[in-house]
Amino acid sequence: MTSVGIDAIEIHTGKLKLDLAETFAPEMGDDPEKYTKGLGLHASSFPDAYEDIVTMGANAAHRLLERKGLEPADVGRIDVATESAFDNSKPVSTYIAGCLEQVYDGDFHHANKGERKFACIAGTQSLDDAVNWILAGRNRGRGALVIATDTALYARDSSGEATQGAGAVAMWITEDPDIVELSTEQGYGSADETDFLKPNQQFPSVDGKRSMQVYLARMREALQDFERATGASHPNDYAFIPFHTPFPGMVRKAAVLGYRHMIRGTDIEEELAADIGRQPRRERFDSDDAFEDAISEYVDGLTDTDAYREWYDAAIQPTLSISSQVGNWYTGSVHLARFSALKHAAENGIDLAGKRLLVASYGSGAQAEIHSETVQDGFTEAVAASTVDEQIEQRYDISFAEYEQVHDRHNHEKSVELEPFTQPDAEFVFDGWGPMNERKYTYVE
Repeated sequence: MTSVGIDAIEIHTGKLKLDLAETFAPEMGDDPEKYTKGLGLHASSFPDAYEDIVTMGANAAHRLLERKGLEPADVGRIDVATESAFDNSKPVSTYIAGCLEQVYDGDFHHANKGERKFACIAGTQSLDDAVNWILAGRNRGRGALVIATDTALYARDSSGEATQGAGAVAMWITEDPDIVELSTEQGYGSADETDFLKPNQQFPSVDGKRSMQVYLARMREALQDFERATGASHPNDYAFIPFHTPFPGMVRKAAVLGYRHMIRGTDIEEELAADIGRQPRRERFDSDDAFEDAISEYVDGLTDTDAYREWYDAAIQPTLSISSQVGNWYTGSVHLARFSALKHAAENGIDLAGKRLLVASYGSGAQAEIHSETVQDGFTEAVAASTVDEQIEQRYDISFAEYEQVHDRHNHEKSVELEPFTQPDAEFVFDGWGPMNERKYTYVE
């Protein structure tokens, strides 16, 4: 079977930084550790006055095409995943294609374009669509450009405000990829939920406690469904496990439950039994409540074991480093987690070629997907080409008063003029409104 997967990745982070411990926490009257230790977040990225989901996506895509030496004729489709769209008809992919046509001699008229929406999982769904298109033999030797771009803005003083973020991840999907090959086996967990939604509104309505429960439940279902296709999973099967990361604290909860599931009936469970006992089995309890209490006690003990901590530090912690500095990117979140793990491996001389990742995506409303990816020989060079560290370091650190202005600037219900805090440099920028209320863009040298 043809090997298909991700051949290149580029990232574009919003150019503004909000320091949660130094700037946000004092204004909220909170202990900084509520964010840095509780949520696992240190800073959030925001778009400057001339940035939005189109510019961030187009800039990431442009860098990718330039680095790979690609022309419009090489691109057979452009898929954009976002839950921050501003038009109910015209897809963001057409705006991005229009931007790119300003800097290339050719055009993208031949390329299939679309926009995916299913909360944060849409980025993975777009990736799946591109892979399936190639596997079906419809690509005619061309690749697919998949872009996940979002501005995750929450209402002021809402429970999710500290998790905000903005940025884009562009991925080039081809045969014989340099970074990862995707498995054809997938597992799903999906249900009609109202944990997080935006009914004709920009800012989400969120049931925080319910959202956590739904996230964990759908992830469990997806893992069980994946194992129906692949057989039982073991913690040693995967070098890294990138999760959808709305904030690292949520991943901590998901990781221990996933670990508990994977060690059930294994040598690891038996080795831990002397310290924390074997996992509770439902048939030994008279009620669901008693069983759930026993599971909770077991999980608490599990998190304190050396075996779990060593696994978490090796397989999970490296996936969180970028997200902890930029916040939630919605559709791009799990793809940041993957990239963070690969970057960690490349920088630390870890040979991942031939090793597998277990990628756990999630979107509220709600659906989880789990699939595996096999790391390719060329991943180190491909990851090393990224400028994400420089982008994070060069962000303009906004004050709280400036944050309020930035929030108002990107609030669709407000019309706020704001002088940019940074200067665009060889990139696409928002350039005002057209006669049909369309957004206009230009490339600034």
